[in-house]
Amino acid sequence: MRDVLVIDDDEVSRELLLLFLAEAGYEGQSAASGDEGLELLQAREDKPFAVLADMQMQGTTGNALARELRRMCGAETKVIAMSGSTVAAAATESFDGFLLKPMTVSGLRVALEDGVAAEPEGDESVPGVLNEATYASLAQSMPAAQMMQLYRMCIDDAERRIQEMREAAAVGDAGSYERSAHAIKGGCGMVGAAELAALAAEMEQNGMKAGGKIEPLEEFLAASARLRRILDARVV
Repeated sequence: MRDVLVIDDDEVSRELLLLFLAEAGYEGQSAASGDEGLELLQAREDKPFAVLADMQMQGTTGNALARELRRMCGAETKVIAMSGSTVAAAATESFDGFLLKPMTVSGLRVALEDGVAAEPEGDESVPGVLNEATYASLAQSMPAAQMMQLYRMCIDDAERRIQEMREAAAVGDAGSYERSAHAIKGGCGMVGAAELAALAAEMEQNGMKAGGKIEPLEEFLAASARLRRILDARVV
């Protein structure tokens, strides 16, 4: 079976991508950073069919990571960039393709086979707390207990990052603030936590307003509590 290395610093995205890969008929291995992924490849005797690498991580990332992956794996391994936001063509010039998060299993399969992503399925602008199409897709892919564990992991991670954003705002660290918002957007988008993903996207775009206001952070925490209540009500 062909295998794929997933490099992403977001735990929720890694877990979900591994599940998607299994459903698409691939074996998956994951790394939490570009440097960790390069170490894994260094220890392997064979090379993966493809590598999926997130674009915004600490350490080696972007085109620099793609060039190292290409040097280690050769031309036969497909190297595909991923991000929760569209990026300029120059930012992915060393990759074979680009995949926009969140993606479906079919979109992931097309990207791996052709190096380009399929058009998003469904209406990605559907309002509401939870994207029901994504929820239904996950419910078909895994046991209910595992799915709920994935959602709780996502919310816990998002709330931890909100605390990091609060600390970043307190010291005027705009870069860390926006990176955390971007990570939240990606992880929440992957599981269809539509309201949380939209709020994170807004915080990433707006950055730290005058004085590092924390109102958006409080709004996010209220929304995450609302999502927890909705999910708890669905547990049989």
